[in-house]
Amino acid sequence: MRIDKLLSNIGFGSRKEVKQLLKKGIVKIDGQPVKDPKTHVDPDKQEVMVNEEVVEYKEFVYLLMNKPAGYLSATEDEYQETVIDLLEMEDAALQPFPVGRLDKDTEGLLLLTNDGQLSHQLLSPKKHVPKTYYAVILGEVTNDDIAAFKRGVELDDGYVTKPANLEIISSGNQSTIHVTITEGKFHQVKRMFESVGKKVTYLKRISMGPIVLDEEELKTGEYRDLTEEEVQILREAKPVEL
Repeated sequence: MRIDKLLSNIGFGSRKEVKQLLKKGIVKIDGQPVKDPKTHVDPDKQEVMVNEEVVEYKEFVYLLMNKPAGYLSATEDEYQETVIDLLEMEDAALQPFPVGRLDKDTEGLLLLTNDGQLSHQLLSPKKHVPKTYYAVILGEVTNDDIAAFKRGVELDDGYVTKPANLEIISSGNQSTIHVTITEGKFHQVKRMFESVGKKVTYLKRISMGPIVLDEEELKTGEYRDLTEEEVQILREAKPVEL
């Protein structure tokens, strides 16, 4: 990879700005100053330094975020803040994107990556990757609702959902539940409860496939890198039928 492309990808600025760094002689490859932006470097085998600090190059980034309400699951928006605005510059520079989406007012587990292959794998309808949500429901959730979700419910546009697992935590005028689905239709959980005459007033995703949100570790608005083991587990995740 060209040295100017590598440094630009990491977040040292545009190609033009990186060229200015190179002209100053503060960029080194294996201890030798480099000024030609076309110089090729193998980041896996060679050491790159800027201002005597070693820089690490990552081709792919895998992030786990505890998304707060009020942010769009998008890479950019002209008027509203997106989850990318919550990232540090060095992570945002690698141009990750959300794997699927959470509604603006929905909180919880959100994966971000620039690995298109893994993202496609996790979102593929054939993979049936389970997603579990905690929700507060206006209305009494009953065993009839559990049975309806297990069969699949008809949404407002006539679509019948795949089976979902509904677990009642507490039931009353206001209920709390866990629900697991294997699809990602627009506003799906909210629309599923609307189909049985109830309203979601709070929604948080707590797991996606084998990855579970640890709220003690990640407060709302925080994120971390997935471990290599977690990435491998996601790659190897098998289709699930509810």
